Amino acid sequence: MEYGALNITLKAGTGLPTNVPSVPAVVQDERMFKGAPDNPLLAPRGVCLVKDTLLVADTGQNRVFIWHKASQLPEQAEPDLVLGQLDMDATGRNSGATVSAATLQYPSGLWSDGERLIVADAWNHRVLIWHTWPQHDGQAADVVLGQPDFFQNQPNVIGIGTAPTAQSLYWPYGVFSDGASLWIADTGNRRVLFFEKIPMENYSAADAVIGKATFDERDYEHQDAIWPYAVKIGPNGEMAITDTQYYRVLIWRNWQNALSQKAELIIGQADLDSNGMNQYGLFPQANTLSWCYDAVFYQKGILVADTGNSRVLCFEALPPENNAKAQSLIGKPHFNMGSENMDTLFGTEKSLYWPFSISVDGQRVAIADTGNHRIIFAQFLDASIAQR
Repeated sequence: MEYGALNITLKAGTGLPTNVPSVPAVVQDERMFKGAPDNPLLAPRGVCLVKDTLLVADTGQNRVFIWHKASQLPEQAEPDLVLGQLDMDATGRNSGATVSAATLQYPSGLWSDGERLIVADAWNHRVLIWHTWPQHDGQAADVVLGQPDFFQNQPNVIGIGTAPTAQSLYWPYGVFSDGASLWIADTGNRRVLFFEKIPMENYSAADAVIGKATFDERDYEHQDAIWPYAVKIGPNGEMAITDTQYYRVLIWRNWQNALSQKAELIIGQADLDSNGMNQYGLFPQANTLSWCYDAVFYQKGILVADTGNSRVLCFEALPPENNAKAQSLIGKPHFNMGSENMDTLFGTEKSLYWPFSISVDGQRVAIADTGNHRIIFAQFLDASIAQR
C-alpha cells in the first residue's frame, strides 16, 4: 500500500516533496484492529503478540484483553478473555471498587510466553503475575510485586515521598522476561529492577537495581535513565532501556554490563549529557526522538517507538556509535515528518498516531497505535530482519 492510499499506510517511499529522499519500506500487509465492535479499545498502551495470541493492555479502560487466534482477527472482534474486570463491558478503575488480585488500574507493559502472563499495573504501583494461563474473565493473579499483598496500592507501599526499597514500586510501566529472569521498569523510582528468577511469592525483593547505586535512592543523574518506561532484552543478551524524558534509548551489548556501567550506546542523542527533543530541531530527523516509549530487538537490529513523532524507527543492526541514523521507518512517508505535520490536519487514519508499544513475533509485528485507539498488524518484507 502506498502512502496516501485509502487503506492504512505504514510503509514509506511515495508522495514525497522533491527534496526529500524516499525511504525503503520494511513491512507489508498492514491491517488495523480496533477491538470489539460495541466495546472498542481506548488508548491501548501495551501489546504482546505470542504464539498467535494477542494480548492488549486497554489502558484507558483498566483492563487487559486476550484473543487466542490473532492471525484470523477481522478489523473488530470480541475478545476471548478480559482481565482486570469481571465482564467484558466493565471499565472502572479497580473494577469500580477497591484494589484486589483481580483488578487493574492503568495497565501498561505486558509480557507473556503463551503460558505465563506478567502485567505492569502501573497506577496500582505493582506488577501482577499469572503463573498459569488465565481460564476465565476477571481471574485473579497468582503473585503481586511491589506491594505486601493484593489489597494495597500506594507508591513505594507507604505513599508519595517515601524512599524506595528492593521490594517497592512507583509507577512501573514496563516489564520483560526472557522466560527465566524478570526486569521491571520502575519508572517513578527512575530505575530498573532485576529479579534473577520470576518470583513465586508476593512482595519478593529484587536481586539487583539498574540506574541507582542502592535500592533506596530515587534522585536522578542524567547519565542514567531519567524516566525508564520500557526495558527489553535481545536474543543475544542485549539490553535496551527506553528513557522517555530524555528522548533516548540506552543500550548495553550485554544486560549484565548494565549492573556496573553506563550505557554503551545511545539512540536519539549524541551523548549522555544531551536531552533535546528532536535534538532541538523544528522537525524530526533519521537520528532524533520525541517522547519515545518502547524499543524491541529484532535479530541484529532494533525498532524504536518514537511516540512523539508518531512513527517507529527501524535500525537494521545495533548502531556502532551514538546518534546513528535509522535506515527506515514505519508510520510516516519520510524522516522529516512528525506528529504535528501536514498528515495530521485531516486525521490520522492513514498513519500512526502516538505508538506506545511494539511486539515482534517471527515475521509479524504488532504496534499499539495508542492515539488512534487501535492495534496495527503487519508483516516484515524481508524475513532476515524478523526476530528469531
